[in-house]
Amino acid sequence: MGKGDQKTARGKIARGSYGKSRLRKTPKPAIVAEKPVKDEATTKVKAAKPKAEKPAKPEKPKKAEEK
Repeated sequence: MGKGDQKTARGKIARGSYGKSRLRKTPKPAIVAEKPVKDEATTKVKAAKPKAEKPAKPEKPKKAEEK
């Protein structure tokens, strides 16, 4: 009953396996905090800003092919 025995915890550790005698650690459930409820009257509403238009780029003159 040692490292070679697959049914003991020591044997499971040696092999790197899990089972009845060597259980995996179960993850603890995450506690989610509740968000506080905000009143509509107390929240600030941001005004929508109009987007600034970018100035138009001047067109480059096309080169004429000369032969």
